[in-house]
Amino acid sequence: MLLQFGYSQYESKVYETLVTSGEAMDASSIVKLSGVPKAKVYEVLDRLVDKGIAMDTIAGKKRTYTALPVESVIDKLTREFERDIQRLRSASVRKTVVDDQVWSLKSYSSIQAFCKQMIEEAKESILISMWSDEFSEVIDLLDRKEQEGVRVEALVTGSERPEISLSRLYVMNPMEDHDKLERFILLVIDMKQLLFAGVEQDSWQAIRTQAQPFVKVFAEFFYHDMALTAFTRKYPEEMFKDEEMKSLLLRLRY
Repeated sequence: MLLQFGYSQYESKVYETLVTSGEAMDASSIVKLSGVPKAKVYEVLDRLVDKGIAMDTIAGKKRTYTALPVESVIDKLTREFERDIQRLRSASVRKTVVDDQVWSLKSYSSIQAFCKQMIEEAKESILISMWSDEFSEVIDLLDRKEQEGVRVEALVTGSERPEISLSRLYVMNPMEDHDKLERFILLVIDMKQLLFAGVEQDSWQAIRTQAQPFVKVFAEFFYHDMALTAFTRKYPEEMFKDEEMKSLLLRLRY
């Protein structure tokens, strides 16, 4: 019951036993119903009392325990969660020196969250290249940043043009025989930091860095992709009528 909130298995079992019994219980009864070893039960009960989700009293010569109602525990956990989030926000300190390390990041949800944070922090420019389904998750944010005066340049891979009024938006429609095209995310913010993510063995992985050599290379990579997309859209026959040229273009990851 409480495992997902950071409580131990024994703590969760004892609380569940107390809250479902609906009455005060002594340690012996809790051991029988919870399955928690007798050698551990007093330690567990003391922790629950200290954490404020159980109460104890002495009735005669016995110490008995009862649980805080579930709704009260929910309120307590919610308040603690909100307090911890506020502490986390206030504890984040921005570095004044350039961090030139290359950091790795896994999990698609984490990568998307970090992308949104980077976009939010952009002051001057955003270069972004994504597939259309990933791009749809940041459309509103990009639109707002452009309205705030940030130069946004976007390259989207997909069959349909996204419903967004960005001034500098290019769409690349993959061809049926474009089998070398792989999913990736490229984001360059203010020409100072970048995130590049791709799928390896069915799992998203990313690198993030402020190292200028990497930032410059990936920015050039972005404009290389944008130029090729523009050329192939404007001159499709000229670009693909030559089989050698077509073969080379289809090998490019753009």
